[in-house]
Amino acid sequence: MPRIERSSEAEDFLKSLGFPTICVHDTFTHFDFTTPGRRVLLIGPMGSGKTEFAARVWRDAAIARRKSDRVKALTSTGDLDRRNVFFVRSQIDGVRFTDYPDDALAYRSGYVRCGEKIARIRDSFGLEEVIKDNPGVGTYIIDEASFFDERLAYVVRNYSLEKGCMFVFPTLILNFRRDIFNSTARLMLDIATDVIPLTAYCEHEDCMDSAFYTYRYYQVDGRECPALYFDPLIVVGGDREKDGSLEPNYASRCDRHHYLPGKEYTFFTLKPLGEEAGRGNVEPLLKELENLKGDISRSKLYENLMRRYGDDSDGEKYMDSVRPGFIAEKALCYLFAEQNIIGEPLLHRIVHDLDLDTAYMTKTLSDNRRPVSFEQGYLL
Repeated sequence: MPRIERSSEAEDFLKSLGFPTICVHDTFTHFDFTTPGRRVLLIGPMGSGKTEFAARVWRDAAIARRKSDRVKALTSTGDLDRRNVFFVRSQIDGVRFTDYPDDALAYRSGYVRCGEKIARIRDSFGLEEVIKDNPGVGTYIIDEASFFDERLAYVVRNYSLEKGCMFVFPTLILNFRRDIFNSTARLMLDIATDVIPLTAYCEHEDCMDSAFYTYRYYQVDGRECPALYFDPLIVVGGDREKDGSLEPNYASRCDRHHYLPGKEYTFFTLKPLGEEAGRGNVEPLLKELENLKGDISRSKLYENLMRRYGDDSDGEKYMDSVRPGFIAEKALCYLFAEQNIIGEPLLHRIVHDLDLDTAYMTKTLSDNRRPVSFEQGYLL
């Protein structure tokens, strides 16, 4: 069971100075490198400072390495020393922070240089290679661990238990849908020994509440358009503000200002249509996708949104979710890549019949680890 550490030391210290009984918050303290085998999750929405916290771990390690051999005995297990830190990032995350040096542990307001103690890996096998090549490293910071395969959780657990390595994971646990990000994120929760939750201000202009959620939206014609529930789970893009329908923007939001239209439609309409198509009755799904592409006001999605949000005070905001393009493509990608209820031959047929955007679908399916080539047509 992961633990969230709390201590009365700060409160006792302030009382010893003569302070009255007041609300005392947890101290923002140095990082502990003495305990072997820790698996520390840094969780929170985008913009909450997860990677910046990881950079602080890096800086604390540099200070701790100046200590005596007596301290080294406390921070070491065998040949590895937990004050020796290595930063690991996913290869698919390479388009972020392109303005920084290649060896930068970069976050939104700065970076630290890692020198040779940094690597980009594709999967858990790449992590094993990094660990074997660096026998003296005792702490690994693995950025956005949820982007990796499930096996990573067990690689981490085994190395921490057998070798005394410590792992720090600045990562999203919830996706923009407010669901557990994926099965890897769920396994990370299972194997964690420590959890450090971080929050941010809600980035809505009228709000100062704490944000626990990552909100996804598109900027279309100067309007904030919330992403629909079936928007692709992973969209690889740069860490900058974007306009248009190809790449979304992100913000930290509280419960009230985290708009998520289309969830009811996804499970009441889109998924059943996909299941029916998988059983051979393709026409109802084709009709809905055709409307999503050509005249969205005739679609069941538009009907559902109007029924749910037409009289809502934020109804206009929810209805803006249909302004971005590629909605038919997103719906089909969701049924194929995430729900696995549309097979590849049927996928090719629908893309061909409706003349859907194959460039968009190729990139989206590749980003979500279900690559498909549309160059050779389809066979049924």
